[in-house]
Amino acid sequence: MSNNQEYLIEVSWEVCNKVGGIYTVITSKAEKVISKYRGNYLLIGPYFADKIQGVFEEFSMEEKDKICPKAVCDELALQGIILHLGKWLIEGEPNVVLIDYFNVKKDINNIKRFLWDKFNIDSLRSPYDYDDPVAWSFAAGKFIESFSGYSKNKRICCQFHEWLAGPGLLYLKAKNANVATVFTTHATTLGRSLSFSGFDLYENLQKLDPDKKAYEVNTEAKHLLEKASAKNADIFTTVSEITGIEADKILGRKPDVILPNGLDLDLYPTFEDLSIEHRTHRDNMREFLLYYFLPHYKFDVKDTLFYFLAGRYEYRAKGIDIFIKSLSGLNRRLIEEKSSKTIIAFIFVPTRIRAVRETILENRTNFNDIKDDINENMSDIRKNIISNIVAGAGISKDTIFDDELIFNIKRKTLKLARKGNPPLSTHYLMDENDQIMRALNESDLNNTEKDRVKVIYYPIYLTGADSLLDQTYQQVIIASHLGIFPSYYEPWGYTPLECCANGVANITTDLAGFGRYIKPKLRKDYPGAFVIERFGKSEDAVVKQLYEVMYNFAMLSKKDRVENKISARNLAELADWSNLIENYFNAYRLAAKKRWS
Repeated sequence: MSNNQEYLIEVSWEVCNKVGGIYTVITSKAEKVISKYRGNYLLIGPYFADKIQGVFEEFSMEEKDKICPKAVCDELALQGIILHLGKWLIEGEPNVVLIDYFNVKKDINNIKRFLWDKFNIDSLRSPYDYDDPVAWSFAAGKFIESFSGYSKNKRICCQFHEWLAGPGLLYLKAKNANVATVFTTHATTLGRSLSFSGFDLYENLQKLDPDKKAYEVNTEAKHLLEKASAKNADIFTTVSEITGIEADKILGRKPDVILPNGLDLDLYPTFEDLSIEHRTHRDNMREFLLYYFLPHYKFDVKDTLFYFLAGRYEYRAKGIDIFIKSLSGLNRRLIEEKSSKTIIAFIFVPTRIRAVRETILENRTNFNDIKDDINENMSDIRKNIISNIVAGAGISKDTIFDDELIFNIKRKTLKLARKGNPPLSTHYLMDENDQIMRALNESDLNNTEKDRVKVIYYPIYLTGADSLLDQTYQQVIIASHLGIFPSYYEPWGYTPLECCANGVANITTDLAGFGRYIKPKLRKDYPGAFVIERFGKSEDAVVKQLYEVMYNFAMLSKKDRVENKISARNLAELADWSNLIENYFNAYRLAAKKRWS
């Protein structure tokens, strides 16, 4: 091969194990990697029997021998390392080795001693989620060592993702194995931990003592493992410029290559199809609003805009705090201007729940009762409309509906009516002092009739079959007008990129990897994605920026919103793997050059 290295092995805890964003990275780029390496590409992950059904197909004995010598499997089995060889049922169907590390974990103290003796990694206070990935990755290192020993005619490059795969890299380093290594950090463990705790990471980054701070917040085991992996890899990479800045200070090494996260646009609808899907999914969302809000008071759901924030419950890191404060400012401004605009702000952040609010279930039942009456009489209603149009008669409820139907609808409409305000949350929450609910109340966002910004906190995963919205996350994106992700800590940020791929305008920040990546590439007239400045800015300044962008977007004409949708979709092209995968290939070439030149 032109890159002077014939075999690529990629090691990640998220191979056949959906946990977080790395799963999306690996699955979406697999086909592009296979197009270059073909059968010389192998992924290594953990073996969890309860998670692999439908995603992993184990090979027959004959097939296994084609990708890994039987001698390797037998040799490792004697050490308690059981290998499951097969293919991952994703695009490209790459070959995978899933490692059953149960017996290896019994030797975890000796593994920790090895890491201490060789690399000074202190794991005396390691947390509960440390031992499993360390045992698995150490076993992966042994597999690679053995595999390379039986493949002396091949040059092997191995990429290890995050601290969880670090022990495998360090094992190979200690054994001076004849493989090239690439280590990728998607977010430093210390940076993530500090940001989630409310620590002002970027404001204090240059005066930070990383090792000391790691001990203060009890994350030294992961931090020191990650730091040693970055230091000892042939090539060190991060996913974004902002993470590179963080890694330089926290891990003590600048990235050699930046590996932006991409997506496979072929898996998304065309812009023409998105236009059709937008109307369909938008109308489904509007129907939900009909029984969520209109039993309490009336407004024109056809003249509303859907804004949304989605992500894990990381209140500060995901910018949920900024979002709520900005919504409050936007609401006040629209009220003061006596605006006719109505904005529905969805907060799709899963948390622990008790049950759906019974008032919403009752509203839905009563609404569906009215809807069923209309549907059952639709044939007669249609005939009446056509007859009146042809006859030149006026169209009114008396000429369209018969007396019995009018009576039934009136009775059921009165049953649908409710006093008070619509709830802020669709569900009762386990935490009665929930941070999001508390912030909404403190920001005077109460879903009153006068409010121009109305909030729906939707604290469950969007499965497409939850008996409320009944839409998947992608369908919700397509239905919406603006996705809002004002993150404080976001090494990359797939959510705004997913909005772009689905032709939806969005807001991100210059503290998000994707935001910094696209900011120089934005159009001034119709950016499609709006990047607000958070780096070095006060909270008040960020809140003001965000609410002004949301306000200006609300004032756009339909034509201007469509232009932004087109721009958003065009931005996604810049992050398609066909454009970004070469960064990975470059990292592998550099690792091979460093190892063997």
